[in-house]
Parts: sequence; C-alpha cells; structure tokens
Amino acid sequence: MRATMVGRAVSTGAAAILAVALRCVAPAPLGAQGGAARDSAVQALNRLAWGPRPGEADRVAAAGVMVWIEHQLSPERIPDDALRARERAFTILRLDVDDLARRFVAARRDQQARRRDDTTATEAPPGRGTEAAALRRLGAETQQLAVVRAVLSERQLYEVLVDFWTNHFNVFYAKGADRYLLPAHIEETIRPNALGRFEDLLIATARSPAMLFYLDNAQSVASGARPPIPPRAVRGLTAEQRDMVAQRMPRGLNENYARELLELHTLGVDGGYTQDDIVNVARILTGWGIERPGQGAAFAFREWAHDRGEKVVLGERFPPGQGMDEGIRLLRMLARHPATMHHLSRKLCARLVADEPPDGCVDAAVAAWRASDGDVRAVVRAIVRTPDFWAPAARRAKVKSPLEFVVSAVRATGAVPDSSLRLARLVGRLGQPLYLQSAPTGWPEAQADWVNAGALLARMNAAVALAAGRLPGAAADLEAVLPNAVDHARFVDLVNERLLAGSMTDRTRAVILDQLRDVTDPAQARALAVGLAIGGPEFQRQ
Repeated sequence: MRATMVGRAVSTGAAAILAVALRCVAPAPLGAQGGAARDSAVQALNRLAWGPRPGEADRVAAAGVMVWIEHQLSPERIPDDALRARERAFTILRLDVDDLARRFVAARRDQQARRRDDTTATEAPPGRGTEAAALRRLGAETQQLAVVRAVLSERQLYEVLVDFWTNHFNVFYAKGADRYLLPAHIEETIRPNALGRFEDLLIATARSPAMLFYLDNAQSVASGARPPIPPRAVRGLTAEQRDMVAQRMPRGLNENYARELLELHTLGVDGGYTQDDIVNVARILTGWGIERPGQGAAFAFREWAHDRGEKVVLGERFPPGQGMDEGIRLLRMLARHPATMHHLSRKLCARLVADEPPDGCVDAAVAAWRASDGDVRAVVRAIVRTPDFWAPAARRAKVKSPLEFVVSAVRATGAVPDSSLRLARLVGRLGQPLYLQSAPTGWPEAQADWVNAGALLARMNAAVALAAGRLPGAAADLEAVLPNAVDHARFVDLVNERLLAGSMTDRTRAVILDQLRDVTDPAQARALAVGLAIGGPEFQRQ
C-alpha cells in the first residue's frame, strides 16, 4: 500500500493544518454532540485534569461534573493503585537526599579525575564516569515520573496543581547541588502542600534546600559575619592556607531569594514593595541555609550568619534581637498580604480559565482566599464555581504547553506510558525540558510562548507517530478506542466526537479526508486520521 503514508502526511497535510493553526487565534467552540453536560465535562477534564481519556467525558457527565470536581478536591480519598504500581519502577523514589548527595559527590570526583586524565593524556580507568551517568539517569527519571503521574493518576486535579506550584516555585535542576536536592523539593515540599494552605507551602519552600541553593540564600550572611571554622578543617595548614579557607566561606548579603520571594512567590511585581524592603527581607532570612551533603543536606538555621538588627518590611517593624522566628513571621505576613492574594489568585485563574483571566474569576478567588486564610482547595473551588470558568469564551481558549500536549495525547488515545525516559525526552524536544527552566519565573503560561510553525510541526510528527504505534515510551491501542476506518467520512466524524469533542473545523476535516483519499487499509487510515486530528489545531487547545 502506501508505506510512506505517515511521512507524506506530515510533509503535506500537516502543512495545511498548521496554516490553520497559526491563524486560529480565537478559541474554537465545543460541539453539541453530547449536550451541555458533556461539554461541561470536557471543559473540566481539560482544565482540572490532563485531558479526557476515552469515554471519560461521558462518564463524568453521567455522574455529574460538580460531583467529579468535589471528588477531585479530596484526592486523599481517591485510590491510585495503577499509579502506585508504576511508581515502583522508579529508583529515584527509593533514594533519599543522602543517597543522591553521595552519588553527586562521587560524580564530581569522577569528572575531576577525568579532567586530570585528559590533561596527562592517560587512559581513564574502567568504570570512571559511571556515577555521573547514573546521576543523569536519575534526573531523567524525575522528569519521566512527572509525565507518568500526569497520565496515570486518578487524582488529576492534584497533579495539575502539583505542576502549577512546581512551576511557581521553580528550581533549576542543572544548577550544582540541585541535582540531588530537587527530588526532595518535589516529593517533600510541593506534593504534600499542593492542596493545603498557601502559608504552609510558602514556609516549606523557604526551608527547601533546593530553593535556598538555587536562589543563593544559603550563601547569604549578615554583614561582617564570619563562620566558625572547625579546627580540624585547618589543622596542619599554614596561615596563608587558613586565610584561603576563610575566604571561601560565605560572606555578605545576597538578595536573590528575597527579590524573587516578593516579586514572584508572593506580592507580584506590582506588589508595592521597594528596594529597601528587598534588602530587609534578605537580612531577615540570613542564616537560612543547608547542612553539608555528608550531614544530610537538610535545612539548617545558622545563628552566626543571622542579622539580629532591626528591620522594617512593608511598614512592619521587626525588632532587634530576633532569630529564625522573624523569618516565619515574615513569611506568614507575606502569605496573607492583599497583594499576594491578588497575585496568586490571578495566576491560578490564568492556569485554570484564561491567559488573561476575567476580573470576576480573580475577585471570587481573592474572596475565597481571604475567607479561608489561603486554603488552596477553597480558592480552586471558588474559581470553578464562577460563570467565567464555564463561559463559552473560556472553552478551548488556552494553548497547551508541550507537557500538556504530550500527556493529553497519550490519555486521549488510551496509551499506557512505560517507565523508560522517552516521553519526558519528547516533552523536552517539544520545548519544555522539565525542571530545566533556568529563570526563576518558571515556564510561561500564555499561548504566544508556545505557538510557532516549528513547534506545531514537531507536535504533528509526535501525534502521527503515537497514532501509528511508533512513539517510543507509550503503547497506544487504537483498536480499543476507535473502530477501523472503513467509511472515511463517518470515521473522521467519529474522531471529531471522541477526541475533539466536536470542535473540528470544516477546514481540518477536509484536510484529513484528503489525506485519507487513497488509503485503503482501514487500520492505516485510522492511525493517520487520529494522528492528524491530535496534531491538528483543535487538539492544541484546551
């Protein structure tokens, strides 16, 4: 038959569909096949989950969309056996910070030894470099685990919020010690607090060794403070060598974390703070550091590094002589500040409703924040109860990020991700390598950051490969989702109903039918139609 059909479709039909996608700036309406209840179910599954699985929209509509949402707001009551079974394949979950730190130190020693070998032109001993390779694989496991959880978990809203907060409190995995600190940041800081009180989450992130290292607060000490140097560290050294050891010790104030704490994590760029506030926040947080890798690499408050002078932040006086307690007071004050309520409410509405969230949604979220003292569960509940969340203008108004696209495509086809690292690598190739955003802002939310011809063509290629069973890392069983495509026109209509909720445009339908015109093999036609639909403009929106 046409052995090269898939490749030819991507080079010809995809071009036409991508042209539509680039012009598709207005959201496409949901179809009417399932009625209002099904349309609402699709909206909920696209925003409060990682996209519907085969038949899931009908099941949610039948049970009641608000019933499903309330169920999702209590993830601790939802069994997640399939995910738990798959998680057992991930070595990273069986290692603690000490284990990872030892591997990191060993990898650094390997790298230094390899440099010496290169310098002296000697042959590297067998096995040298294996620790670095093992550490890289564990990092890739951390990325893959995020994809697997999003695809398989029954606690879909919880996983959406884990992703939201992980991005909000972004940590760059490739920065030094964060190669062994990041997994604990996710497992012990973000995940336990994703649906709790924002104040608790904020304090947890401020104490997170990964965050303290990433934004340099572990190096921030009071002006003039000098660390005590253990005698054993300088025993046998000359005076000059002891001076060199002292010079390598942290000294001076570092404002990086203080600035991002105010600008990104709490008040927002328009939150009304000044440079003096940044300096005083940094002074309050001096001494918040990290134990050495061999001592657990846990959070540590260092009295010698703390500035005990008086500070004033946002008009609030912090009297002299205080210790770590004033940092906790500061974080609680910031968590409850009106600017924080607005900034975070707007950001949640941007994730769940629209890139430019309506004022009504933000106002409702702020009111819930104030009434619940920052309970994330209450704020999300308020957002989904606003008319803005369900308004026609909000339907398919957001373009999927690469992670959202990959996960929703795997879920839509009923595919099952394996425990290899391939899906996470695909997300990276599509432009969003997980945990590797170097800027503290995290990955962008707006569609302009994700929509361009090259990115959409790459998505089309991935979609066609998934539907054809050629996407490494996920095995799709299309036969269980859709019958063979015997009558092309009827089959495309069925694809439209089951995968696109009736949103396929006439132009997209015509392009897919044109590509199917001389395909006589029903299974091949099914794979091609599904791949083009998932890679097309309508599926890129949620």
